Amino acid sequence: YEEIRISTTGNYSGVGLEVNLADNKVTIVTPIDDTPAARAGLRTGDQIVSIDGIDVDRHNVNDAIGRMRGKPGTEVRITIARKGEPEPLDFNLLRSHVRVKSVWAEMLEPDFGYVRITHFSETTYKDLRKELGALKSSTDELQGIVLDLRNNPGGVLEAAVDVADVFLDGGLIVSASGRGHDATFRHEANPRDELEGIMIVVMVNGGSASASEIVAGALQDNRRATVVGNQTFGKGSVQTVMPLSNGRAIKLTTSRYYTPSGESIHGRGISPDIVLEDTSREDLLAGIAEHRTEAGEALLQKDRQLRQALHVLMGGRILQSRAE
Repeated sequence: YEEIRISTTGNYSGVGLEVNLADNKVTIVTPIDDTPAARAGLRTGDQIVSIDGIDVDRHNVNDAIGRMRGKPGTEVRITIARKGEPEPLDFNLLRSHVRVKSVWAEMLEPDFGYVRITHFSETTYKDLRKELGALKSSTDELQGIVLDLRNNPGGVLEAAVDVADVFLDGGLIVSASGRGHDATFRHEANPRDELEGIMIVVMVNGGSASASEIVAGALQDNRRATVVGNQTFGKGSVQTVMPLSNGRAIKLTTSRYYTPSGESIHGRGISPDIVLEDTSREDLLAGIAEHRTEAGEALLQKDRQLRQALHVLMGGRILQSRAE
């Protein structure tokens, strides 16, 4: 329940590290900006050896994450192995409030932007609008964006609806059917496309599920974006979390949702308009980490699928100009 709460609100108390299991070692994907970990100098690629003297390995990753969390102001000692350092390094950190940012953006080429959404939480819509504003102000004329939803497991349905609404000026976003009154609904887009019709390419893969499939399906069915990548996961159901006593909750599947075309993607997923050569999760994570620390050029060098998606986006501009 605590994990669900964190993913929903995007807030928790800890040191501010995103980690991943790579080569059977718990490795830092990125320190979150303005957190104890970032201020202390922990880096992408550092391998966590122990926490408070307790060894960390592939068998206790979740336990390790739990031990880094705790009450604000309490101390935790993290020992890491760093490339180029002969001995492990110790960091004594004071836990603090952490806000997990779910949206990152960068310019890839002049007039072409990149937006990645890692998950859908209560802060995603606000984060997205802020990042889009920064992209638009960094260029004279934004021509198009790549919206990266790869390995996005989903999250809050309402956040997905709000995100899709940013890019649409009308039309159905998603509908759902369930046994209860509240479980049957339709969400329509408001008449304002905040990007004013500029081209969008949406990237998906087998790790794109649930809320990310809602966004991809809405933009695809409303002919607002070209979806590229690989077949998505296929989670077409809606869950409702009902709090109980003693810090527990029950999570019920309450609806099945449908894309604007009326299709249920449950167990099937969304088929991309253009299939790209698959990229390993390790390569993708390396690209994401590079993106958060370097310019878009470095990200393009790391991520072959992203280069292909950008070519589709820029090719769309060529086709559009020829049509005119």
